[in-house]
Amino acid sequence: MTLPSTQLPTGVLMRLATPDDAAPLADALRENRSHLAPWEPAWPETHFTEEGQATRLGGLLMDHNTGRAAPWLLTDGARIVGGITLTGIARGPFCSSYLGYWVAASHEGKGLVSTGVAHAAKVARDHLGLHRIEATTLLTNTRSQAVLTRCGFDRIGTAPNYLHINGAWRDHAIFQQILHDETPPGL
Repeated sequence: MTLPSTQLPTGVLMRLATPDDAAPLADALRENRSHLAPWEPAWPETHFTEEGQATRLGGLLMDHNTGRAAPWLLTDGARIVGGITLTGIARGPFCSSYLGYWVAASHEGKGLVSTGVAHAAKVARDHLGLHRIEATTLLTNTRSQAVLTRCGFDRIGTAPNYLHINGAWRDHAIFQQILHDETPPGL
């Protein structure tokens, strides 16, 4: 399925990832490794290599081709400066997905993530026919929580020891956005 791209603030493009993105994505992740470390798992070294990102992108694109993921990248010219991904897309009575995102340190505070998350929610509703999106943040990640709130997500709870982040099991705030209540799921 082809998903629409969109122009974000300051000329950044949000577009579907491709296999050719492995090398520039690995470069971006290496460049932002310390910036992202407080919010990320303790990735193996292979995560920061072209081969590691080729494997990861291959899996995401396979999931995209079967309707289970929507992996976008944020690009400033040829440079990757972030990503927004819907994963775990489920149909039937759940009709939901999980949202993840990141932005390079050089592009923080420019409205890219808020605009990108809003675009992902619109695509989830209008193109994917989803009912709901879920996102989680570390309890201390107030900037990410502000993004979700700005984009119409509601905090619905706390998940103790939810994910292993930066070397330890961490509690997370759970957010959701209901995209519509009008259309019943295709069961």
